[in-house]
Amino acid sequence: MAGIPLYFVDLQDDLDDYGFEDYGPDCESMRITAFLDIPGQDNLTPLGRLEKYAFSENIFNRQIIARGLLDVLRDFSSNEEDFLTVMEIVVRLSEDPEPTVRTELIEQIPQITIFLQESRPHFPKAFSEYLLPIVVRYQTDPNNQVRKVTQEALLILLEQGLIDQSDLENKVCPILLDLSGPENDDEYKVDAVNIICKMISLLGKQTVEQMLLPRFCDLCSDTKLFQVRKVCAANFGDVCNAVGQEATEKFLIPKFLELCSDSAWGMRKVCAECFMSVSYTTSSEVRRRQLSPLFITLISDPCRWVRQTAFQSLGPFISTFANPSSAGLYVKEDGTLSIRSTPDDSTHDFSSSRIIQDPAVPCSASTGDKPRRCHTESSGATHRMLPAEETPSRCKKTPGCHKPGEPCLSDVFNSFLYWRSPLPDISEELEMLHVERPGVDRKQDLNANSLCNAYMDRNSIQMVIQSLQGHLDDPDIQAQVQVLSAALRAAELDAISPDDAQGSIMQFHKMSCPDCLRPPDEHPAERIDLSQSIGSVYEREDGEQCTDSTADDDKVKVQDVVPQPLLDQYLSMTDPARAQTVDTEITKHCAYSLPGVALTLGRQNWHCLKDTYETLAGDVQWKVRRTLAFSIHELAVILGDKLTAADLVPIFNGFLKDLDEVRIGVLKHLYDFLKLLHADTRREYLYQLQEFLTTDNIRNWRFRYELAEQLILILELYNPRDVYDYLRILALSLCSDKISEVRWISFRLVVAILKKLYSKGETQLGVNFMNELVLQFRHSPKWVGRQAFAFICQILVQEECIPADQFAPHLLPSLLSLASDPVPNVRVSLAKALKLTLLEKAYFTSLGNPHLEAVENTVMAMQLDRDQDVRFFSTTEPKQPYTSSSSPTEQSVD
Repeated sequence: MAGIPLYFVDLQDDLDDYGFEDYGPDCESMRITAFLDIPGQDNLTPLGRLEKYAFSENIFNRQIIARGLLDVLRDFSSNEEDFLTVMEIVVRLSEDPEPTVRTELIEQIPQITIFLQESRPHFPKAFSEYLLPIVVRYQTDPNNQVRKVTQEALLILLEQGLIDQSDLENKVCPILLDLSGPENDDEYKVDAVNIICKMISLLGKQTVEQMLLPRFCDLCSDTKLFQVRKVCAANFGDVCNAVGQEATEKFLIPKFLELCSDSAWGMRKVCAECFMSVSYTTSSEVRRRQLSPLFITLISDPCRWVRQTAFQSLGPFISTFANPSSAGLYVKEDGTLSIRSTPDDSTHDFSSSRIIQDPAVPCSASTGDKPRRCHTESSGATHRMLPAEETPSRCKKTPGCHKPGEPCLSDVFNSFLYWRSPLPDISEELEMLHVERPGVDRKQDLNANSLCNAYMDRNSIQMVIQSLQGHLDDPDIQAQVQVLSAALRAAELDAISPDDAQGSIMQFHKMSCPDCLRPPDEHPAERIDLSQSIGSVYEREDGEQCTDSTADDDKVKVQDVVPQPLLDQYLSMTDPARAQTVDTEITKHCAYSLPGVALTLGRQNWHCLKDTYETLAGDVQWKVRRTLAFSIHELAVILGDKLTAADLVPIFNGFLKDLDEVRIGVLKHLYDFLKLLHADTRREYLYQLQEFLTTDNIRNWRFRYELAEQLILILELYNPRDVYDYLRILALSLCSDKISEVRWISFRLVVAILKKLYSKGETQLGVNFMNELVLQFRHSPKWVGRQAFAFICQILVQEECIPADQFAPHLLPSLLSLASDPVPNVRVSLAKALKLTLLEKAYFTSLGNPHLEAVENTVMAMQLDRDQDVRFFSTTEPKQPYTSSSSPTEQSVD
């Protein structure tokens, strides 16, 4: 309606001919359709005049009527017959040949519908019989602008719940299904698909499953239009969330697999963007067995933009594997997540991983330095050989493993511990095999068996390798092909005897890394299976590939919360080669999602992320370090106090000496981090808080403002003596800042320190501090200091931070002496403190109080002050009395 005056300016001559002569651009409060009330020369009733202008030959007249329909309905809704007549005029007006008139009309329908439902409930069928058919008909309007506005109006009606369920099923959905059919025009189909995808999240689950879900699945397989499939892919997560887990896994996951394998790279990129929302709706089994390999293919996509988006979504996708119980969390009664304390929070061994004893090697059978074979259950059933001294406690001898060949009680299968059925016990067959081949080393058999476990299906690996063959000029693609080739070779070893397998492995190592290969007899305890080699192959700067990780390094990355290939890819995001071949900001995305990944793995699996976190903390890009600095307090909550002290405190100390852009992240959550530390460790930072006063840019006053706010919170973490010896000095220094905002928040800090001292019974320290305040502020040569003293005294009394019998002898005389201050601003602050605070407290107004007379004499003297403002605040209370929450800039006149 704001554009109406423009019409009046440009078309004033036309308005004079059609009854608008009394309404010009200077009429601000007019109704658009107020001309209907003016008795004109035509001697028509308002209803007749409405019909006349609604079907006038002048397009502008019809636009005005369409734009003012809400006002028209308000005027005629008191009479049912007139109201129905108006609705019939609206229906006829909706058939106007001019697109601008139809656009104006459809824009008013949501407001009219709300008016009908809220103000006129006795017209329940008006929308369904008159307005909804217009919305449905305009879905097929030949004008694109009309269709777009109609779609927006329909979404508003759905969001507000203004359409009945029966109307949705019988009128709205059929037209959309018809428009999205394969025989319709492409332009209409794209619009219909767009509105269907948006409607799904607004409709009920039953309606979506019965009417829209089958068509959505068909549209996902539309081979004719790329735009249709792209719209479906972009809204796939919302659709999954709307239909629920069962329908998602039954109908949508197969379609999602097709979209992720689409020939158009833009389609695969959109799928990578919505991967987390799709995964969130599925079960853990589907997420692990179907979505995880699918995501690996997206990370290995030949298109760089797809790989870039996939790596950005990798951390959020991993976070969907989070399980509160396995991550060491529990939900409080208020719904918040909290960390469950465990006795071994700070352990860095492999107690976090679920270790399954190899049936071929009993728990009590191995002693000494011989390698013992333990299966760590992970996403891809990846198994590793660990030396005995580094084997988790679950593989050590326990009372439950008293007989060789019998599994430990803790390793007995149950559906809670393991996500798949246990492998059959073939220990007897292996023993017979050793009897038949006495010359074969037992360790070689064990190693050959472990090599037979690959984390991807052979067919899936072959398909990925074939898709990458045409892009081998990309160094990153070459690295991916070599990794997948290694996985395929491991899968093919299933049909090879152990002797042949050992030879194949040696041949593979000779081809892939001849310089890194050593004879096996030089390091018999370092044998690892091929799946370890897959995770450890990476690209050097000179293009040569080598397995740089040893068994000990790979062993540290073992966990069973998320599929191991996903974690390996996430850990590779810090590889410098990724920045050149995928995304220059890939390390920033890694740092951004690291708290979520850490929460998913749990504190017991922190050893998997520790090296990556240290690498990110030392990244040359300050944006990466800044991201970590802003989230280090959250990571400390996840890890607990012991791991925080061991691994995060050194990094935290490094951030304290970093750039201001990084330090501000630490400073904003300084209290949140310090409260998680042990008291002794926390006390060491008292000596370093002074460093926050020094900044790279002295004009960065918000840095000091944030420091003052954090110090107010930090007071509760230290004892009164430490507060007086260290934080008091910082507070007084901030009170002398050149910026007014910093000074005023620092005065709050001073008040909080005094409250802390007196609440802990340190009266003498409080008295010493008050004497220091009198010396520094009351006798300050600058008037802003003396004004600050009045403000501090007012807050102390108002919030009762110190006992009144302590305030009266130590601060009140100095406060009353400000009545003779030469600066009016100081005397105004004093008047506010006395009139609005002190005289409101019973202690100072009691008859037996020795200070009452001095206060009243001071107030009476200020009522005769030469300054008008001083007299005002000391005589009567202002309409908006001063409160402690008032803005400092409103009180200071400097």
